[in-house]
Amino acid sequence: MAARLIIENKGEDVKILDLREVTQAFDFFVIGSGTSRRQLHSISDEIDDLFEKELGDTRRSVSGYQESLWVVLDYGDVVIHLFEPETREFYALEDLWGNGVEISLEDSGKVEATSSSAEKDAE
Repeated sequence: MAARLIIENKGEDVKILDLREVTQAFDFFVIGSGTSRRQLHSISDEIDDLFEKELGDTRRSVSGYQESLWVVLDYGDVVIHLFEPETREFYALEDLWGNGVEISLEDSGKVEATSSSAEKDAE
């Protein structure tokens, strides 16, 4: 749901990483880029609203919202990273967490149903 919302809001280069085999701290990263502070705020606010209203999932923390170069939304099993392109390139999370499995958006609904609602949240 988070990945689809980023795309619906004209976010770019959206990726879902399945990290269940890499760490016990969380299950999925959703990573996306936006072109402006306003866009990152809008996407962040809409994800928060969707997760709370539709899924009953309360955000544990948010970082970087004011600076808007890298906004991190932590929902426990799913952590969402929203970047300005230059910041995303600098931190290269996809490389840092390269042992994770990238899930295509088309396949996101087919992920094993063993991790409860975390897959649906990430999708």
